[in-house]
Amino acid sequence: MGPFEIAAIAMIGGFAISGYKEYNKRHANIDNQEIDTLKAELGKLKDRVVTLEKIVTDKSYQLGDEIDRL
Repeated sequence: MGPFEIAAIAMIGGFAISGYKEYNKRHANIDNQEIDTLKAELGKLKDRVVTLEKIVTDKSYQLGDEIDRL
């Protein structure tokens, strides 16, 4: 293998590595946006669960449920 072939292989490898790094940067950015959206949705769902727990553990709710069962 001559020096020109080695230089050509090195250049192709360099382009491939830089392209792979750029792809990973863009892909990670999209993933971060999706993660932020999912975190916001999770926060909303946690708030709803807390509200539902308050309703279910309320004494008047339990009393009404017992009356309905009779």
